[in-house]
Amino acid sequence: MTNAFDVDICGQHYTVKGEADEVYVKRLAAYVDEQMRSLAKGMKTATMSKLAVLAAINITHQLFQS
Repeated sequence: MTNAFDVDICGQHYTVKGEADEVYVKRLAAYVDEQMRSLAKGMKTATMSKLAVLAAINITHQLFQS
């Protein structure tokens, strides 16, 4: 069964569809939001796409290290 949940990441609204439960999806979104906001603090100018790519690289690095 496919579920759809609304999440906010860096002030942007997204609808996430999948088979995971709501608590898990919201936890994932909160983690991505935290990573992007942390990166934004250290940048003078940051576009959403730049933050998303840098967050993806950081999260992938964390995955590869584990």
